[in-house]
Amino acid sequence: MNSSKKVEVLVGALFVMAMLALVFLALNASNFSGLSSSKGYNVTAQFNNIGGLSTKAKVTMSGVTIGRVTNISYNKQAFQAVVTMSIDPKYDYLPEDSQASIYTAGLLGEQYISLEPGAEDASLVEGSNISLTQSAIVLEEIIGKVLVSLTTK
Repeated sequence: MNSSKKVEVLVGALFVMAMLALVFLALNASNFSGLSSSKGYNVTAQFNNIGGLSTKAKVTMSGVTIGRVTNISYNKQAFQAVVTMSIDPKYDYLPEDSQASIYTAGLLGEQYISLEPGAEDASLVEGSNISLTQSAIVLEEIIGKVLVSLTTK
């Protein structure tokens, strides 16, 4: 094989590796969890405001991802958003009175749900509802309140 042919093969191999790396990064950035084989148990929580929370968002506890948001709907009787989360089955010991809060990763990052454990002996099971919730803090609302308070003084 001559040297120009070797260079072409090397460039082709590098190109294929770069494309595979881009696909890997794209799947990680989009929170693609289709490769996960375990099916978790579903719990719901109702929030007054979910901000920019979306399906496939992380559900964490102490910074560890324990599940994903699987569905977001609206309860027209309670006028609240209903978020369904799938929790990995190995976390079947979460207390029934756990609290769910919506946080943002960084100043403009993606939103996720963080669970804080409660003190009950009973655990969350399939179909449980988390009643203690804290809605998302929307940056635009805070800026609007600051501006209104500055103009009324």
